[in-house]
Amino acid sequence: MATKSKEATVKVLSDTQIEMSRIFDAPRELVWKAMTDPNAIPKWWGLRNNKTVVDKMDVTVGGLWRYLEHDPEGNVHAFNGMYNELVPPERIVYTFEYEPMAGHVVIDSVTLEDLGGKTRVSVVSTFQSKEDLDGMMQSGMEAGANESWDRLEELLAAMQKEG
Repeated sequence: MATKSKEATVKVLSDTQIEMSRIFDAPRELVWKAMTDPNAIPKWWGLRNNKTVVDKMDVTVGGLWRYLEHDPEGNVHAFNGMYNELVPPERIVYTFEYEPMAGHVVIDSVTLEDLGGKTRVSVVSTFQSKEDLDGMMQSGMEAGANESWDRLEELLAAMQKEG
């Protein structure tokens, strides 16, 4: 098991918005590829002890995505959404919904900032209500995001070694 490389910075922007950001030691184009390639998603998305399966991933405006996360106890957690905006390699806007909590849709705006060989990834999540934001924060979202981003950092390092 890898050790944590760095923690994301989390800011509460309003009653319905939070921002998480982290600097990755990889060029922006590579980070974009890892975030938009259905073959890369299972290597970093979700908790380390779980297995993520990409059920669908149409990275086009209006395209749908759906990931299934299988935990060691045999439970399946399904997440889905739609891509609203794509500006390669700078910005992705999509909806995010945890299927057991249907109707509680979050809009995630992801910005990839080129820092000369490194990339700052910032995600502004807009919730439908303060209660939805509070519920997501209490669910362990921050720890889960940090674990996914640790795995993304590891994948990016491996991708850079491969050339």
